[in-house]
Amino acid sequence: MKYFFSLFFVLIISTLAHNQTIEEYRALKKQKESELKVIKDSIDLLKIRIESFPGWKFGTYGTLGFNLSSFNNWRKGANPYAFSSAIRTSVNAFANYDRKKLFWRTNMNTNLAWQKLDTDKHDDQTGEFEQVADVLRLSSLFGYTVVDDLAISTLLEFNTSVLSDFNNPGILDFGIGSTWKPVKNMVVVIHPLNYHWVFGDDPEFTNALGAKIGADYSRKLIGGLRWKSNINTFLSYKKTDPSLSEWTWTNSLSLNIWKGVGIGFEFAFRKAEVEDPEVQNFWVLGLSYSF
Repeated sequence: MKYFFSLFFVLIISTLAHNQTIEEYRALKKQKESELKVIKDSIDLLKIRIESFPGWKFGTYGTLGFNLSSFNNWRKGANPYAFSSAIRTSVNAFANYDRKKLFWRTNMNTNLAWQKLDTDKHDDQTGEFEQVADVLRLSSLFGYTVVDDLAISTLLEFNTSVLSDFNNPGILDFGIGSTWKPVKNMVVVIHPLNYHWVFGDDPEFTNALGAKIGADYSRKLIGGLRWKSNINTFLSYKKTDPSLSEWTWTNSLSLNIWKGVGIGFEFAFRKAEVEDPEVQNFWVLGLSYSF
């Protein structure tokens, strides 16, 4: 009996000590979580200060989309032994300089795509990759801030193809006016005096004086999702048929999954009557990478 009471007493003491240890661990866990939150908030604050610190900032991001399809004796199709492949890439790079009164924003955007179709895999003749997109856009915006969110600015912009028919057509814009920065990460350009040079063999492409209006906005959304939107417009003062006025609206979304690698989605709309009377559009969905 004495042995039984001793064993019972030891079990009670052990249970109480175990419960005490569990509560201590829980309290320690809560304390560490609070410390971790403070550290995370400090890191986020440092990131904001780094991003707002004056000087040069560089960045590159892009999207790679591709697909493959193969049919083997698929009789319901028009080409039962067909094989097709397509690849599209979009690369964006920027170099921005910000001071108290001066700013200089330089951007590059390329959009390239190829596709290949073999209607009969058993045939010795194989298809070749054909270009379906070929765009290069360079822009450089320089401004001097007059008041808090308004600046006098000048913009130089160049649009052309890069893989074939370089500068045929090519468009060069140069203008002066004002730049408005109403909120963080948003830039609105209004240049009422802009000259529009058009290079190429097509006689319908001519030079013109007009207004250049554009807006650029980027934002970090929830869950590591980034959104960037750009609209670019030229309004010609010269009345021609077809019109020399044009606009392009581009959007890109990227979701970081692991060390800069993620999923990217980019789409755009463009209206330029001298190129096509209808609204042009494209979209790319694929892997994205940024650094």
